[in-house]
Amino acid sequence: MKNIVCINEIKYEIIEDYKGGFVQSEFIDKCTDYFYDFDYVVGDWAYDKLRLKGFYEDNNKKAKDINKISNLKNYISNSCAYGCKYFVAKKINI
Repeated sequence: MKNIVCINEIKYEIIEDYKGGFVQSEFIDKCTDYFYDFDYVVGDWAYDKLRLKGFYEDNNKKAKDINKISNLKNYISNSCAYGCKYFVAKKINI
């Protein structure tokens, strides 16, 4: 069953939940309108705090190398705590 979250009429599907990193209440609290433009929102945990970062589909005209979803593994490896819990939420149109 798909895990769908709705934030201000924008729907996200949780497509990856590594080590139980997805906590719905935290995601809803942290996901502000800043993130609504992104195709994906990635949340990772550091020092018991959730950090969010937006990513685009690689073919999105707004995408730069640093925020293309194909660079997600690089982001997790280089910008997140080693072995941290994280999740990937994909914006969907239902």
